[in-house]
Amino acid sequence: QVQLVESGGGSVQAGGSLRLSCKLSGYHYSNYCLGWLRQRPGKEREGVAFLYRGAPTEYSDAVMGRFTITRDRSKNTLDLQMNSLKPEDSGMYYCAAHDRWLCPGLEVGYEYLGQGTQVTVFS
Repeated sequence: QVQLVESGGGSVQAGGSLRLSCKLSGYHYSNYCLGWLRQRPGKEREGVAFLYRGAPTEYSDAVMGRFTITRDRSKNTLDLQMNSLKPEDSGMYYCAAHDRWLCPGLEVGYEYLGQGTQVTVFS
């Protein structure tokens, strides 16, 4: 059973940075695509970034150039470095995993989701 546990959310001033981390267990990297989703207040859940073995990482237009998704094999985590944060980046962020051959990419149809971590960016 795949389990995902996020950490690292918090409050930061606009222009600042946060790093989210997702502890992964119960999976084999070569079989899954991994991603970050978010749900902003009053908005639908949306994809932020994803990756899987043998493919380039991809980002939504809203975060391109500011966020970086990486997998740390030694710690077995999926991380999201968020720089130049804006108030509109505020929301709940979720770590996600899915069968890599059916990877939802930047869509939201991931089979496994973490419990989420809150990010608040104030101006």
